Amino acid sequence: MRILLNTLYVTTPEAYLSKDGLNVVVSVKQDEVFRIPVHNIEQIVTFGYMGASPGLMKLCADNGVGLTFLSPQGRYISRSQGPTRGNVLLRKAQYRYSDEPNYALHLSKLFIAGKIQNYRNILRRFVRDNGSDEAVEIAAESLLRCKRKVLNADNVDSVRGIEGEAANYYFGVFPRLILNQKADFAFDGRNRRPPRDAVNAMLSFVYTLICNDMASALETVGLDPYVGFLHTLRPGRVSLALDMMEELRAYLGDRLVLSLINRKQISIKDFLKRGDEGIVMTDSGRKTIISAWQSRKREQITHPYLNEKVSIGLLPYIQSMLLARFIRRDLEDYPVFLIN
Repeated sequence: MRILLNTLYVTTPEAYLSKDGLNVVVSVKQDEVFRIPVHNIEQIVTFGYMGASPGLMKLCADNGVGLTFLSPQGRYISRSQGPTRGNVLLRKAQYRYSDEPNYALHLSKLFIAGKIQNYRNILRRFVRDNGSDEAVEIAAESLLRCKRKVLNADNVDSVRGIEGEAANYYFGVFPRLILNQKADFAFDGRNRRPPRDAVNAMLSFVYTLICNDMASALETVGLDPYVGFLHTLRPGRVSLALDMMEELRAYLGDRLVLSLINRKQISIKDFLKRGDEGIVMTDSGRKTIISAWQSRKREQITHPYLNEKVSIGLLPYIQSMLLARFIRRDLEDYPVFLIN
């Protein structure tokens, strides 16, 4: 059990959640191992299939605490919450604009251009820190061309196609960014459902954490996380959260994964092969990543648009707030988050 920024992470797959008065109780094999007053948290993220009692779910709903269920491997299952609150006029504007092709195209181009630029900045930083690497430098230049193509795209399908092209360039040189434990953490491109290697397992796991935080952030500012502009609508799919996390994947996700491997904070012993389930993380592996994730979210940076010191963990909330202001027409455009 870990708490960060008022989020309770329950990483033990055998854990069962229940209530006792106004307390959230975590039990493993019917033995209580942890409890916390519901008023001290804003959301719960649990990794496992044991579930939660109806009483606990009502307690969370009554107190505005989001309850997210993930598989032990970090795959999103569902999210439970109470009545939707927020600015009804903001949501009406969001729904209206999501049906306007030009508006949706504009935001889609910004999301993906930001994602590609952050990919590029990851590669450029690697060259600055480690010296010239021709393959990485060529990929960085290819990404620059992809970003320009995205900004000039005239339909969302083209944006998606260029996004895939950029991902191929970026992940094509991603193994070169792994400086230690190269044999254990071999990487041959993105794969998922299930991940076939430890690097992909880590990336998918961290992306799930980012998506969950983004969905919660969107709810917090009054936007509907299920109605996006780039990702198509699908029952149960947090399309806007998936849109918004694009610009944060490289900074919050990829850099964390590379850091854990290169600093030898995680090892291949933290992963198991499970047949059709591919590579899965052990409980200790998940705890290692979440601990690093927590530490990372506590770090402070100067936000490039606000020009103020903020905790990294607040980035999903800040970007959600900025998008809400753009939709309300308080801002002339949406300021994408870009790293140096």
